[in-house]
Amino acid sequence: MKRNIEVKRKLSIGLLMLFVLLLTAGCGLFKGEQTLEEIDVPKDQPSEETIGEAAETSEESNGIEVEAGDAETIPRELYLLNEEGLVVPQTVELPKTDAVAQQVLEYIIKDGPVTSILPNGFEAVLPAGTQVIGLNLQADGTLIVDVSEEFKQYQPEQEEQIIQAMTYTLTQFDNVERVTLWINGHEQTEMPVNGTPLQEGYSRADGINIYHPDGVDLMDSKAVTLYYPTQQAEQFYYVPVTQYVEMDKQTNYQAMVEALLEGPAYDLNLLNVFNPNISIVEKPKVKDGVLHVMFSKEILNDENTSSISDEVMETLVRTLTDKSEVDAVSVEVKGVKEVFNEHGVPYTEPVTRDAFVPTGSL
Repeated sequence: MKRNIEVKRKLSIGLLMLFVLLLTAGCGLFKGEQTLEEIDVPKDQPSEETIGEAAETSEESNGIEVEAGDAETIPRELYLLNEEGLVVPQTVELPKTDAVAQQVLEYIIKDGPVTSILPNGFEAVLPAGTQVIGLNLQADGTLIVDVSEEFKQYQPEQEEQIIQAMTYTLTQFDNVERVTLWINGHEQTEMPVNGTPLQEGYSRADGINIYHPDGVDLMDSKAVTLYYPTQQAEQFYYVPVTQYVEMDKQTNYQAMVEALLEGPAYDLNLLNVFNPNISIVEKPKVKDGVLHVMFSKEILNDENTSSISDEVMETLVRTLTDKSEVDAVSVEVKGVKEVFNEHGVPYTEPVTRDAFVPTGSL
């Protein structure tokens, strides 16, 4: 009898110990109580430190500051304000993205991502706090731009600069012809502060840095945009100016070139890079998208090397390819078989705009 009781006691103790062991193991199984050292981190999963670094990199590539080598970049043209208050293009390197139209628009917003990369003496144009709600490119080349209510927070005298900067920045893409403005989902027929008309949208044909000279007969004139070089400290860049040019019996292109040869009509630190006494020998003609212009030898920078200065060529090409029907410019000189740039490289092909300006499509 005693033996049976002893066996039962030992069996009960054994069962109790087994229960305790199972209970302990169960807690570990169900609660997952393991130390970090006991967990094998999968090789493909980033650690907490790596996640932090990735977040930092993402923040930088969103426009705050992109260090060289951190992201692949591409040149884009932003229209900013210079010290004279003119809307001018500046080529900057921006991170590569598929949303290029939204990116360039966000980079001309005050206090936005452009702040850390603004060239000295330049400022962004669009009101601070503006958000890009949406962009929609139509088949006819109209880009609908929908922005937030903060867009309305600007002074009346800034209105033309704002719509010009938007339009020229977005129409750098060859499939964008004009811009129409929406604010918070509502189409605008005019600018919100000073009422600049927008019924048909705004395009490059509406002009930029518009200059109205005295004494010009508007009946016999046409508004054209000419590019004049200027220099700020060590930087050399081009300023587009829309002005009325008397056409008379000349072709549009000849009138434009002759206006360039005369130099800027007003003093805003703009330069005339052409030699005196240059003449156009033949009327400029467009054939298959190439504008052919023949000059007298005075166009040459150096007659011995038959070279044309780089500033002269860029002034001509920027101005003349601003016309939609001109894809390239062929500069010829009477009596000279072949012309060269300042570095002795021959101009064997007509010069396109993308030799000086970033181009592309959305």
